Amino acid sequence: MDGRAVTRSLRWLCGAALDMLLPPRCLCCAVVVPADGTLCGECFRKVTLIGAPLCHRCGVAFIHSGQGEPLPGGGALHCARCLGRPPEYGQARAAYLYDAGSRRLLLPLKYGDRTELAGPIARQMAHAGRELLARADLLLPVPLHRRRLLARRYNQAALLARCLSRLSGVDWVPDLLRRRRATPPLGEFGAAERAALLEDAFALAPGAAARVRGRRLVLVDDVLTSGATATACARLLLAAGARAVDVLAAARVPDRALEDGMDVPSPRNPLDRRA
Repeated sequence: MDGRAVTRSLRWLCGAALDMLLPPRCLCCAVVVPADGTLCGECFRKVTLIGAPLCHRCGVAFIHSGQGEPLPGGGALHCARCLGRPPEYGQARAAYLYDAGSRRLLLPLKYGDRTELAGPIARQMAHAGRELLARADLLLPVPLHRRRLLARRYNQAALLARCLSRLSGVDWVPDLLRRRRATPPLGEFGAAERAALLEDAFALAPGAAARVRGRRLVLVDDVLTSGATATACARLLLAAGARAVDVLAAARVPDRALEDGMDVPSPRNPLDRRA
């Protein structure tokens, strides 16, 4: 047996011993599961993975394909908002529908120091955004304001971007984008108010323009709501010379205009049992 085989055998034995002493636990409820970094069957049934049908442009989930329309020349389905006013970013994708199930994963990552959740969540993001990652040159996390970063001690979007970089092989840079001023939570504001609150909220770090010029970028964030934050960042990056800007989020807030029947789960990929 050569050295590599011996090393692999030792790693397997150590892993098996560790699993006996500390068996893998569900990411949400902590019951024992077959593999590390996974959900138990009950918790998995409570999350909704976003799959087809969805808007080709912004990635919002459709309940049925009749909620989308192709462009005048034909092609993939688009939501009414993207047909009327396409977003400034290229495409957006998210792994989960933002609901009670996904909040059990995302809120502990964001507020509860459960940084180990970034890896499993990023695996689902990599699947949902595989086309975006395949053409990307650089991953950029949406930044936190320095006061919020000091209070939280980490940026959950940066943790996700780092894990996505490892999974995809695409480089990531944590600090090319900066948040110049703090903004209040945007959930209670309308689209126009959000845009106004985010005006001039972001800036490029010194020398960043040279690094983004001519490159395809993917913005990484935890939750995509109205797209106002993504739009503000994309506008800045495109003005600096970026070739294209896409968005990849862990979860997507459902469009209330499409919420009739939203209790019907989106199709799940039966091969993806990990969170």
